[in-house]
Amino acid sequence: MNFLAHTYLSGENNLIKIGNFMADGIKGDDYNNFQPFIKKGILLHREIDTFTDANLIFRQSKHRLHERYGHYSGVIIDIFYDHFLAKNWSNYSATPLNIYVSNFYKLLENNYDLLTPRIQKMMPSMIKQNWLLSYATLEGIGTILYQMDYRTKFKSKMQYSIEELVQFYTDFENEFTLFFEEIRTHSQNKLNELNGI
Repeated sequence: MNFLAHTYLSGENNLIKIGNFMADGIKGDDYNNFQPFIKKGILLHREIDTFTDANLIFRQSKHRLHERYGHYSGVIIDIFYDHFLAKNWSNYSATPLNIYVSNFYKLLENNYDLLTPRIQKMMPSMIKQNWLLSYATLEGIGTILYQMDYRTKFKSKMQYSIEELVQFYTDFENEFTLFFEEIRTHSQNKLNELNGI
């Protein structure tokens, strides 16, 4: 799961959203340095990643790319799945995607001091290029994949995976739909556990 899905799966608590969003850069038990709800967001993020990596549907999607992209195939599927979430957003939220994304950017800006240095550095480009909204189109996904390929000095060849996305579009979308129902339930259960419900 990539940025949009992690944010969505955080529920309504803004600090949990922030914790989940920036969790990738927080290692080991460093999560204990954060306030309780941000800490819960970090732990939720880790649970989502663990569930995703072991999930048979996600692994089926990833297998389709593995021969060409190797260990980058999981990263690519994370992005593909964010595309399908953005494309089908109205199935999952009553708030239009552009408004949801705008509100999330404002949340980050209003809580800048709570963010890790990595996220503080990344945030201006993310907002300026509107990464989260761009996931909804193939053109936007193509740009994101190119940028990620660039960051690996083009070793990953991720920019070319747009070809597989187009070729197997229906298969990937069907797999996303099935997977996302499972991860939504799992994430809600984890949130309930973290909140002591």
